[in-house]
Formats: sequence, C-alpha cells, structure tokens
Amino acid sequence: MASLSLQPKFSLHPNNSILHFHPQNKPQIIFFTRKVKIKTKTKCSSIDPQQQQQKQRESFTRKKKSVTETEKGVDPVGFLTKLGITHKAFAQFLRERYKSLKDLKAEIFTRHLNLQEMASGFEILGTHRHKEHRVDYMDWAPGARYCALVGDFNGWSPTTNAAREGLYGHDDYGYWFIILEDKLREGEEPDELYFQQYNYVDDYDKGDSGVTIDEVFQRANDEYWEPGEDRFIKNRFELPAKLYERLFGPNGPQTIEELGEIPDAETRYKAHKELHKDDPPSNLPPFDVIDNGKEYDIFNVVADPAWQEKFRNKKPPLAYWAEICKGRKAWLKKYSPAIPHGSKYRVYFNTPDGPLERVPAWATFIQPDAEGKQAYAIHWEPPPEHTYKWKHTAIKPPKSLRIYECHVGISGSEPKISSFNDFTEKVLPHVKRAGYNAIQFIGIVEHKDYFTVGYRVTNFFAVSSRYGTPEDFKRLVDEAHGHYFLQFSRFYINLKVLVVFARLGLLVFLDIVHSYSAADEMVGLSRFDGSNDCYFHTGKRGHHKYWGTRMFKYGDLDVLHFLLSNLNWWISEYKIDGFHFHSLASMLYTHNGFASFTGDLEEYCNQYVDNDAVKYLILANEILHALHPNIITIAEDATFYPGLCEPTSQGGLGFDYHVNLSASEMWLSLLKNTPDHEWSMSKITSTLLGNKNYADKMLVYAENHNQSISGGQSLAEILLSQGNDKAPQSNELLLRGSSLLKMTKLITFTIGGRGYLNFMGNEFGHPKRVEFPMPSNNFSFSLANRCWDLLEKEGVYQDLFRFDKDMMKLDKNEKVLSRGLPNIHHVNDTNMVISYLRGPLLFVFNFHPTDSYERYCIGVDEAGEYQVILNTDERRYGGRGIVKEEQYLQRTISKRVDGLRNCIEVSLPSRTAQVGVQVMPDFENMKTVFTLGRSSILIQRTYYE
Repeated sequence: MASLSLQPKFSLHPNNSILHFHPQNKPQIIFFTRKVKIKTKTKCSSIDPQQQQQKQRESFTRKKKSVTETEKGVDPVGFLTKLGITHKAFAQFLRERYKSLKDLKAEIFTRHLNLQEMASGFEILGTHRHKEHRVDYMDWAPGARYCALVGDFNGWSPTTNAAREGLYGHDDYGYWFIILEDKLREGEEPDELYFQQYNYVDDYDKGDSGVTIDEVFQRANDEYWEPGEDRFIKNRFELPAKLYERLFGPNGPQTIEELGEIPDAETRYKAHKELHKDDPPSNLPPFDVIDNGKEYDIFNVVADPAWQEKFRNKKPPLAYWAEICKGRKAWLKKYSPAIPHGSKYRVYFNTPDGPLERVPAWATFIQPDAEGKQAYAIHWEPPPEHTYKWKHTAIKPPKSLRIYECHVGISGSEPKISSFNDFTEKVLPHVKRAGYNAIQFIGIVEHKDYFTVGYRVTNFFAVSSRYGTPEDFKRLVDEAHGHYFLQFSRFYINLKVLVVFARLGLLVFLDIVHSYSAADEMVGLSRFDGSNDCYFHTGKRGHHKYWGTRMFKYGDLDVLHFLLSNLNWWISEYKIDGFHFHSLASMLYTHNGFASFTGDLEEYCNQYVDNDAVKYLILANEILHALHPNIITIAEDATFYPGLCEPTSQGGLGFDYHVNLSASEMWLSLLKNTPDHEWSMSKITSTLLGNKNYADKMLVYAENHNQSISGGQSLAEILLSQGNDKAPQSNELLLRGSSLLKMTKLITFTIGGRGYLNFMGNEFGHPKRVEFPMPSNNFSFSLANRCWDLLEKEGVYQDLFRFDKDMMKLDKNEKVLSRGLPNIHHVNDTNMVISYLRGPLLFVFNFHPTDSYERYCIGVDEAGEYQVILNTDERRYGGRGIVKEEQYLQRTISKRVDGLRNCIEVSLPSRTAQVGVQVMPDFENMKTVFTLGRSSILIQRTYYE
C-alpha cells in the first residue's frame, strides 16, 4: 500500500532563529558494525570499528562547533563589541544568558517538535470543531482534580461533559481534554464509518452524494489496491494481535528460558519462505536475500525493482477518501452541534479548595460581567456563509512609520462606546487623509473594566466584545490593509473628470500587554485552577508593586507556551502587522521599574533583573520574525534596556523600534513648569535625539495617550483651553498655543528616529481630555469621545489639522524619517534658535517668545538656492504670515558659519519654524503630464489638500 506523503513542517533550530525544513517521513539510517579496510598510499591497515566511530564523533563535534561559531554568526556580546563598550560584568551576564537560552530551547524541544509548534497552542487549546462530528476542548489547569465544561448547551451541568484526573483526558503536564460529541438527530442513523468526516468550511453546501461506503471501498479495491493489500486496511489490528498472542498469550513462552534463542535473520527468513511457499500468487512485493559470499558482507533484503518503481508511481488514495467526506449541509441534516454557535459556557474545576468556575483561558470571545452577572465565554463558530472572507493582503512595511494611535471605544462623536464598524466607516478614511501609514490600537484585547483603557487584560485571545464581534474586527483590519475610497474628483475641459481612488494601505499594530495581567479571579487568569502559581509567581513577586496586577512566571514552559501562542494568534487569526510591547520595565525587573537608574550597566545585570522575562522577549522576537518576516515589534521601556533593538544573535533583544518616552515628558514639563523664555535649546535637542547609537531605531511622539487619558492634560488642553473646556478669548494666547503646538510637533517629528506616533485627535489639537465613565464622574460618557465636528469649522483646529497633514506629506514626499541622522549644527540657547540638516532638508526653529531676527545667519554645506517648503507661520496654518512668499527663495553666501562652508540668511519671526530644501536646476519647472482621453492636463507640483 502506498504511503501518504506528508508536508514538511517548519522548525526553529535550538541555537538559531533561521527556519529549517524537517521532512516528517525521512527514513532512518541504520549503521551495521563491521571492520573496514582503509587504503593508504603505502599500505592497507585494518581499523577497529570502535576507533572509527570515535573519530567520526570527534569530526562531527568539530564540524558542529564550527557551524555554531562561524556560519551562524552568533556572538553573545556582539553589540557591545560593535559599540565599543567594555563592561566585564555585563558581558559575562550576556554570555550566561545565551547559555541559559540554549538550555531553555533544549528543554522546549523535549515537549514540542519545534518553536513554531511552541507558538501554535491555539490550534489545539480552547474549543475547536473536529471533522468527526464533535467539538474538542483543551485547557491547562495543573492544580485541578476534575474538569468539566458547563454552559447553556448542557444546562450548566458539571457532570455531563467532563474529564477526571487519572482517566483519559488529563496528562502529566496538567492539560485537560474533553470531547463533546455532536447529537444525532431523531430518526437519523449513525455513520457507518467511525472516522466519517465532514468538511463544513470549504464544501459546506455539499450533501450526500448517494454513493454508499461499500461502493467506494469496492471501487478502491478494483482501481487502486493490489490483491491482498486491503486485508489489513479493514483489519488493521490483526497482525499486531497475532504477534502479541504468540509472545504474551496463554500458549506463548512464560519465561526467558521458554522463549529460547532467537534464530539469526537468515534462518528466520528461510523459515518464512518455507511457510509461505504454497501461498497463492499475488502482486505483493517479492522480497529476497542477496548474499555475495564475502566475509564481511551482510544479508541485504531487497525487493523487485519493477515492483519498487510501481510503488513509487502510486498516488495516495485521497480521491476515494474525499468521496466519503461530506459537507456541512449533510452534517446539519444528520447532527445538531454539541455546542451551538453563540452558546455561553465556562470551565468547571474541582480543586483542593473546592469547586470553582472560570472563563476558559484560550476563549476567543468573552461577555464581561455586567449588571451583577458573572462573565462567561461565548462559543464563536459562525456558519461559513457568515464568516468573514479576507479580501486584501497585508502591505510591506514602509521605511518610516507614521503611526496613528487609536482607541475604538472613544473614536466616535457621540457619548457612547463606538464600535468596530463605526471606526471602519468613519475613522479609517480620516487616518488616510491625514497622511499616516499605520494604526496602533489600544484596548482591543478583552479587559474587565472599561475605565482601565484596556491595560488590565483578562482574556488574552479575545477581542473586546464592547466594540463588536471577531468578524467585525477582521473587517476593520482588512479594510485598513486594502480598502479603496474616493480621494477627490475634479472637472476639466470638455467635461472630463479626474477621479482618484486611494488605497488605505495602513499597517495595523496592536498594543500588547504581556508585562502583567489583571488580578480578577472570576474572568482573568489569577488563581485560574485554584492555585496561586498557575500562570503567575507566588508571594510578593507575583503582584505588581503599585498597580495591583499579577506578574507572569516567564520561566515556566506552559506560561511561555501561552504567551508565545498569543502573539502568533493575533497574526494568524487577525493578520496584525506588529506589536507595541507595553511597559517592559514592569516585567524586566523584580522592582517593576520603580527604581532610580544612573545608566551604569551594572543596573541591567544585577539581582533585580528578571532573566526569564528577558529570555521570553528574545524568544518572542526570534519566533515572530522567523514565522512572519514582515512583522514589526516596538519596545516601550522607560529604562532603555541595553540591546533592545540589536539582533538576538548579537546579544540583543531583537526589537525593530524602541520608544523615546522622554520626549513627551520633556514637553509636558516645559509647558507646565518652565516660562517660555527659560527653555533650554540644548536640553530639547539632546532629549529628542535620545541615544545616538539607537537613534535610527527610535519611535518618538510629542505627546501620548497617557497624558490625556490617565487624569492628565494633552498639550492642546494646556495651551489652548487654559485649564477648562472653553477656548481662550485672547488672540495672543491663541497664537502662542497654536505656534508652540506646531513647533513642538515639527521638531519632534523631524529631528531623529524613523517613526512618529500621534494619538487620535491630537493632530488637530483636541481641546478636551479623555475621561472614561467611572464612579467619580457618575459613569458619564461626556468626555469619552472625540470632537470631530471641530474639523468642519474654520478656526484654530482646522488650521492645526492642515499643518499636521502637510507635515505628514513632508515625510511622504521628501522621505524625512527614512534618511540618516540629522546634522545638528546650530543650537543657540541665548537666541533660542535650533537648526539642523537632514539630507537635503534644512530645518530652522526660533523658540524665542518675543525676539524676531530679520537676517539670521545659518550654516549650510552645499552652495546654491534654498526654497522654503513648509512654514509654521503661514496664515493657512493660523499664523501671522510675516515671511512673504517672495522671501521663500534664498541664495547661499560663501561664508563659513557653524563649521560649514556656506551660510544662508533667513528671516525668523518669533515662535516660528521653517523647512527649506536645496533647489535643483529644474526644480521650479518640474511638471507632470497626465493624459485623460484627448485632454492633456499639466499639474504643477503642489501639496494637495
């Protein structure tokens, strides 16, 4: 019988993150010990087989060591060498961490086939539809003694669908397995084959073909099987049963003496031939023993070459198997589902402390507790016709990131919780028009309390039901990736119409919280199986020092299995493009990051560092980037752990970007605590640049959501609202606030890094803070929304949005963020002027609150003409318009200034900034010709609004 050819699986080598292929049906090679004659130039010498095997092992060891150290390029302290850092204690720490990571991978491979399997637990855990008309449920609860699934499908009975310790359904690692058989409808007969399968996803409309199983088997016998080959298909236990009976049955040998000496292979083979000499002829494989008569030869069992070729050419009998398989239509006719779609359920445990019910840890849709009712999971298995069908593929990551951070619940104008569908229809087009190329969601993963913004996660595999269903979120992601919308249309000569459709083409990032978990026991993971150390540490280490959350036990293989699978789940199920790892400091240190850091490397390798957490992050980045090459990972770490964005093979943690948290804190401090004329230009530039060694991996923002959500104020609220919700009456204060907002954004956006982030609404200076409904405000939704109507009115908010949009276009057209690091050549604390070059672009900022400069001299490297392409003081941005358009073109002077060969004299009004670009010879007359039918339209190079 032909063997089925299995597809090779991915695997990650224990010492490398490169994907390898390991065929699952690779034959084993057996070596027979025998003496070998070795020919040399002078004589033939006989070598003992044991000596030869020893030499082979030594050669293999040398080869393996060579591959590990050279070909794979692994250097545990590589990034220290690259940066010229010498610190013996930290270097030793990195080497020991590398060794322990190898040991961890070796331990993982004792439980899992490869690292891909380690990160794919969602394929078997939780509830899954099985093709053999049943639902399988699996969960991890090592501290439980009894497990059952209870819900409205079985009257919440703890005995109907259960598994007990010591019986089938519970293994040594604490995983419980429950099978829920679909119910046979009245009047229907059971399937004739116990393994009858139903393909209800792809061929869900396929019913009974009318062909009986006997007919299918008969045709298989006639067309496929050779005579006698189907014998063990129908009676597959006959051969092992007979062998067992002969060896261990009542008539078999009872002692070793009775067993006797086992004859050699040749004697046994000849006895077998004699026994079957009178068998009827068939096309079964003819085997024979070939003995060439040599002293050191072995008996080779060979088959007839013609039969071997016939065997190789056979294809697996899948066609007959497919005829047996029926569709969902036939399944619905014959069975009713064990757990209908939309059923409410929980998992029931009996523990040493008594019975308890929990929401399953791997559940994908949750109804949080409300109105005094306990939370429960919802079985999400929609019919195929109602399952979302993906339309678009993900886009490749751009060289620079312009991220629009969102919270779906507060994204609407009305005082209520907005939905995924509302966001898809109303906010996605706005994000594209605003010029951003990525969206980052906070609060998507299920959490208990709405006012916690989503950071106290309770159910890691579930989208929050507050905003809609899993299918709604899939639609949102799919539309963000590829939805086309009408950008603009114009009428031209002869009634020709130019219609432009723009593709959203937005990356979708998820703010993931693996640094801690909610402490709630009724819906979260805390005391999930009744014990205190299932997912989390015990004692003080298991609780966050200040936030009251639970801390994961990252050194446990099953916890790693859960967290790594969770990352892979969001990519596999929802096609997420990247993760923003929230608050790494709380997991990297046992003091949760609440300690003073001086910058000494000793602080990153002492007893307060959670080495297990560091290894988890390394594993996460290795697996994610190996399985999903285009994935983007962003590290949010206030302590800036060394090597965050370095390759894991060089001793780093493997992130693609890190967040500069100091920038937003600096702007907030300056605006609240420092008078305008005392601002330090040196402090601003040094803070925004961050660590120069990692500036090209930096993600920066002028303000983040925490400032406006966590009881604080946004920059716009500070500058434009004077501490209340009403706009200021003074034009002078309005001008100050608008000018500083534009300047802080522009310098933050352009001075360093390849990524920029803006929180929803801040692009137009949203005047109100965010306040979620809670007891302190009588659960009001009045501030849990966004005032999109402000964009429809002429005034400061429309002006700010127009500037922010042109700032995004500046990067899109001139590739600002993807260029090299800026050359900051002019920082004057007295005049409060900053100037720097980034590629061909010249940036000049005058932060002085009162002083303007008519002919301020700024150094430039290249001689020629410079054209202003962005000016914060233009009237269209709410400025004064002091610098006229005829002043936008300036020629350089051959004079050495700021250490550069040439200079340019620019007009710098107070609290303004300008962006200039060197004019190329044909820059002014550059035109693009679009041909529409018979009409040719010349479109001058402009920034389209």
